[in-house]
Amino acid sequence: VRAQGDTYQVVADVSQFEPPDIVVTTSNCHVAIQAEKVAEDGTVCDTFTHKCQLPEDTDPLSVSCALTEAGTLIITARRR
Repeated sequence: VRAQGDTYQVVADVSQFEPPDIVVTTSNCHVAIQAEKVAEDGTVCDTFTHKCQLPEDTDPLSVSCALTEAGTLIITARRR
């Protein structure tokens, strides 16, 4: 988690996954990123999991995320 002006930012490389395979959840100032690539036969062939805690002065309702064309997931949250 890095501070950038009045926001916090979490960056993750998820370029090996398709957007529908990526799930981002937040709870109690924690952010969890989970991604799973499933092969055609139904087996899981690649996974990604990352969890981090946002600082206490984070506005929990301001958390948002965006996926760049290069496959970088950027999660941002405003400071109170």
